[in-house]
Amino acid sequence: MQRLPIGILGSGKGSNCRAILERIRSGRLSAEARIVISDVASAGILEIANEFKVPIAILPEAKWRTKLGPEAEEELVRLLRDAAVELVVLAGFMRILKAPVLDAFPRRIINLHPSLLPKYPGREAWTQALDAGEKVTGCTVHFVDSGIDTGEIIAQREVPILPNDTPATLHHRIQITERDLYPEVISQLAAKMGATSR
Repeated sequence: MQRLPIGILGSGKGSNCRAILERIRSGRLSAEARIVISDVASAGILEIANEFKVPIAILPEAKWRTKLGPEAEEELVRLLRDAAVELVVLAGFMRILKAPVLDAFPRRIINLHPSLLPKYPGREAWTQALDAGEKVTGCTVHFVDSGIDTGEIIAQREVPILPNDTPATLHHRIQITERDLYPEVISQLAAKMGATSR
């Protein structure tokens, strides 16, 4: 049975990475995590990868807060190609990807964002939605392009904003929804990209 080879990129705790790896382990997601890559040596996502026995890599430290340096971009492409990855999955990866990676994996890089894009791109989208007085927000899976959360939308799921919500409670509920939606979208893409399901 063919499984979709994926590479997961993350900078933080890795809760969405865990959700994906658990879904793969359970047999409900026809994918194979070939590598987990982080730009932060102490990121929790690397511990999760070790727990699931997925190879890890740490990118060279960048001088910039929001993007990788040219060497790190080239290294990222090399790592993903060496692992024969077909789909690149961003799971809390806090760097904007540029041409070397985007060109190497056209329409093969996806990201998860905690708002109903195109509303509230960028950081702390749940706080932006709360401050704007929205009644509903949610999460979006989209293809990655050269902009910030501007790529073509693949799927969205709504999360109601409750009257007593704080940024923390709203973010928590969005994260629960994310952990369900993201593996589902990867499963759909795996089917489209030729991986056969169980």
